[in-house]
Amino acid sequence: MPTALRYRALCGLLLLVLNGHAAARDLDQDEALRLRREGLILPLEQLLDVALQRYPGATLLEAELEEEDDILVYEVEILTRQGVVRELELDALDGRILKDEVDD
Repeated sequence: MPTALRYRALCGLLLLVLNGHAAARDLDQDEALRLRREGLILPLEQLLDVALQRYPGATLLEAELEEEDDILVYEVEILTRQGVVRELELDALDGRILKDEVDD
């Protein structure tokens, strides 16, 4: 993964922007780091690789770690090479893509 994308991914995880989903709980950076150290979630970089395999050449716009219905989920927004913003939800435990849609 290119260094610039890796840097953006880490910044996105550390910022954890609030998104207003009523059913989801945003995790702060301390909680995310604790979960990562305990091996309960995969590194964000690894999950970004999954997203970029699906959309080669895409640019990371935003990344958040949330808890939705007792499942830890990375919500990732990317900009594809075609100029389309997509929102992906990835299971933070195993990297499965749970949702992939055009962002409004």
